[in-house]
Amino acid sequence: MTKKQRNRLYRILVAGAMMLLLLLLPIKGLLRFVLYLIPYLIIGHDILRKAFLGIRNRQMFDENFLMAVATIGALIIGLTRSGDYGEAVAVMLFYQIGELFQSYAVGKSRKSISKLMDIRPDYANIEENGALMQVDPASIAIGTVIVVQPGEKIPLDGIITEGSSALDTAALTGESAPKEVRCEDAVISGCINLSGVLKIRTTKEFEDSTVAKILDLVENASTRKAKSEAFISKFAKYYTPAVCIGAFSLAILPPLFRIVFLHTSALWSEWIYRALTFLVISCPCALVISIPLSFFAAIGGAGKLGILIKGANYLEALSYADTVVLDKTGTLTKGVFVVSEILYHTLPKEQILEYAAYAESASSHPISKSLQQAYGKPIDHNRVHEIREISGMGVMAVVDGCSVAAGNRALMQQLAISYPQESNLGTIVHLAVNGCYAGQILIADQLKPKAKTAVKALRQCGIRTTIMLTGDRKEAAAETAQQLELDAVFSELLPHEKVERVEALLSQQTPKTTLLFVGDGINDAPVLSRADIGIAMGAIGSDAAIEAADVVLMDDDPIKVASAIRISRHCMRIVRQNIIVAIGVKLICLLLGAFGIANMWLAVFADVGVMMLAVLNAIRALYIKPFSEQEELSHA
Repeated sequence: MTKKQRNRLYRILVAGAMMLLLLLLPIKGLLRFVLYLIPYLIIGHDILRKAFLGIRNRQMFDENFLMAVATIGALIIGLTRSGDYGEAVAVMLFYQIGELFQSYAVGKSRKSISKLMDIRPDYANIEENGALMQVDPASIAIGTVIVVQPGEKIPLDGIITEGSSALDTAALTGESAPKEVRCEDAVISGCINLSGVLKIRTTKEFEDSTVAKILDLVENASTRKAKSEAFISKFAKYYTPAVCIGAFSLAILPPLFRIVFLHTSALWSEWIYRALTFLVISCPCALVISIPLSFFAAIGGAGKLGILIKGANYLEALSYADTVVLDKTGTLTKGVFVVSEILYHTLPKEQILEYAAYAESASSHPISKSLQQAYGKPIDHNRVHEIREISGMGVMAVVDGCSVAAGNRALMQQLAISYPQESNLGTIVHLAVNGCYAGQILIADQLKPKAKTAVKALRQCGIRTTIMLTGDRKEAAAETAQQLELDAVFSELLPHEKVERVEALLSQQTPKTTLLFVGDGINDAPVLSRADIGIAMGAIGSDAAIEAADVVLMDDDPIKVASAIRISRHCMRIVRQNIIVAIGVKLICLLLGAFGIANMWLAVFADVGVMMLAVLNAIRALYIKPFSEQEELSHA
């Protein structure tokens, strides 16, 4: 409990004890008013101050103003009519209890966000004259070798140059199992080194590192409001002045009507009391507090699972998804390609692999990495020049003075180089040297273990259509789609053609549904940006994906797409429940108050009670469960 919360709790206890004591003491008259004024000021001085500041700043129509007017009015009525001041103190007391409860709930939801913020590194170690010095990570240049000892956070992205260890990536991915790393492995900032000492050559400055981008994403998530949240803010803006006018009318018009038209005396105090009760009931606390809290809690709960949602607007849009479009390589398949065979080669196989590896040496695409791995030797970058990537087709380069082209059949067709029939067993990389066909390299990929489960989980979430877009060959794409039982597949697409295909699918969507695109974040930035909701999967080190996507899954587990949809839909159910209950109870109690049936005590329930129920319901969004292992097994 924070210092502010403890202070509020002490005031509640002191004011409550004093009020109980005054109820038992047979004190009357002005002394009774003065004695009741003490607990009233103890418990309500901050509300009165905020109300005064709101009036001074011409922003008075908020719950503080309503509570101040209602309770001060109740004190005045008690002074002039009944000598009962307990209601005024009780209203303020229960309001503060509700505020304490709400503060605690918000604090609890903030803890989930705070856990994400704990990934921020405090320092980086650099070695000077045999000793380690702690420096600010923001001051370290690219290429600097830093030392990370067991128990420390990795402060910057880089490559391990010495040592091996296990890394705790739970704060980033939600994955509890440690990740083993060794020399030459790439590591990212925010992970915790569990065992061995690591020396890491940095590849990014701190402001461009993974941890900095994640922190920026999390910190800015609350600035993007959902339509429901924006509606409630706009609703409260007009609602509060309206009820103030309504309360004023209730206090003035009925008595005037009796005097002018019925020629009878009017009980002004009775109608003023009803108007004050009307004001207390009308406080929109339940809506104003619980709706943003629901989104905040859901975003925090998702973050604990390694699902980073950039704002409440994306969370709400995610709940309306009925079509999911998926990339193939790295999303549904492992993206770990293995060279399985070299066909139709006119050069020795070793030379084919050498040319292909050198031509692809500047690319980070999984196919490029598989070619370099199959080559198995260090790349001498002095041997390769003029590397040029041709989007969606392949690469061209000069290797040892020879012009080398490596890519798909579209590249061969563009270069007017004839090629033999392709194998249907996997992905084909064609190679041409000095304008002559040199051979084709057969590369195989595998489905991710949970790919089938993920597609079935999407259907369980209510997804109507699942579609795969890929630049891969028609035969390989069709085989993957058949294995996963997808509704449709579009293959041999260039990046701009993927965007065009998504735009065509978007034109078929109804206004109340959204389309999700799920990609691996390597070359899908354009289509991630174009979809209603772009989800980058396994994008923990991809700057382009973090920038372009609306939702970032910090590992490559496809089941988390369904978990993200489940979280969003559960959150929206909570939001709708709170809106219906809060507005429904308010309207009923407002009518009862206007007809004199409801008193201040019912007003307190309508305000504070409903707020507490709504907040309790809202924090349920923190505990939304992802698809469990049992569910995954049952779907498999």
